[in-house]
Amino acid sequence: MANNSFLLHFVLKQNSFQNRFGNLVAWGTLSLVLITALVVILRYGFDSGSIALQESIMYNHALIFMLGIAYTYQQDQHVRVDIFYGRFSERKKALVNLVGTLVLTLPVMIYLAYASWDYIVASWQIHEGSADAGGLGYVFLLKTLILVLVGLLGLQALSIAAESWLKLQGVQIAHQEHAEGKL
Repeated sequence: MANNSFLLHFVLKQNSFQNRFGNLVAWGTLSLVLITALVVILRYGFDSGSIALQESIMYNHALIFMLGIAYTYQQDQHVRVDIFYGRFSERKKALVNLVGTLVLTLPVMIYLAYASWDYIVASWQIHEGSADAGGLGYVFLLKTLILVLVGLLGLQALSIAAESWLKLQGVQIAHQEHAEGKL
């Protein structure tokens, strides 16, 4: 039972973190809209442009998606082939989530970390910047988001696996809105 208590505490803390972090990241969409509008106004209103501003749109886009993917996973809003899953009992859903996380999500995260490591290290070694004159100089930081994504999504996958395991053990888990007050 102590083991279940640890797992439950981890699930609640991780889900709480993802909720707060995901909501923070969501505000990045506002900066994305504002910067995009600025680029359009400058281009068509003043016949002026900025490579750095255009690249900042790409950076913002990457930040939003790479930092927000774990939140999307936690909210169960990711892409899912829902031919049978929607009709499954909660117990079968928990089993599918547990097996899917252990067999698919976590191994993919491990592979992604392994496959991207040299790519990211090489970028850091040369402090890689934009290939375009006047562009942003922090491509190495942007590439580092791959490892941040692996960490965030890996932790959330562990939380989903733990939550699924607890459900299979018959442990009831409060929904996030109610869990916030218990932390």
